[in-house]
Amino acid sequence: MKIICWNVNGIRAIEKKGFIAWVEETQPDILCLQETKADTTQLGGNLLNINGYTSFFHSGEKKGYSGTAVYYKNEPLSINTGLSEPQFNNEGRTIIMEYEHFILYNVYFPNGQKDDERLLHKMDFNRCLQKDIEALIQSGKNIILCGDINIAHREIDLKHPKENSKRSGFLPEERAWIDDFLSIGMVDAWRMQHPDEIKYTWWSYRFGARKTNAGWRIDSFFVSENFIDRIQCTDILNDVTGSDHCPIILTLK
Repeated sequence: MKIICWNVNGIRAIEKKGFIAWVEETQPDILCLQETKADTTQLGGNLLNINGYTSFFHSGEKKGYSGTAVYYKNEPLSINTGLSEPQFNNEGRTIIMEYEHFILYNVYFPNGQKDDERLLHKMDFNRCLQKDIEALIQSGKNIILCGDINIAHREIDLKHPKENSKRSGFLPEERAWIDDFLSIGMVDAWRMQHPDEIKYTWWSYRFGARKTNAGWRIDSFFVSENFIDRIQCTDILNDVTGSDHCPIILTLK
């Protein structure tokens, strides 16, 4: 099974850059998108009904902002949205798909760069998500979480760690949260398989950052420890353009 995760930075914008042809060529079993910036009333049938796929969108209340979507070949046992605390559910950030052997979270984590209040919201969102997933792990469920995490965990995960040490996305408290999240029994799948490799998933549109590869690895698959033997391979598809992020892929045995 092939799962692909991609922050598309606007699904209507990326449609014009060959998105549908890319999906039909790549053929993921499940495609998880973040930052779709649209609801279904704003989309044509070509995006809602890609050949061979069922789509599901979770849109925010604010038009043109945030949002997640999934495209899938095989029907899940259930599909739900949101976290256990309703204050985090008005921006369309979380889709939860349950299959026979795992539960898949597609999450667009908040960005904390706006101000201190938004950073606090981000950290509270993260802690609520962690609480929800920890309860599922303790009940014996296998978990896969993918998305735009909006945090680079270690210095190896961004080009300029020193210069960004006081910027949201690489703050000590954000990096410490990833440590806490891993401690409940989750594993960074790509870093587990590529412990020393430098590869990024996001580049600012400013200063030609992608051309110089001045990027951040802020998009990830996290997998519960009791399911890591099912991981066949992971990769970062940084040759795929169309967004300021690139897709990442997890293949299961």
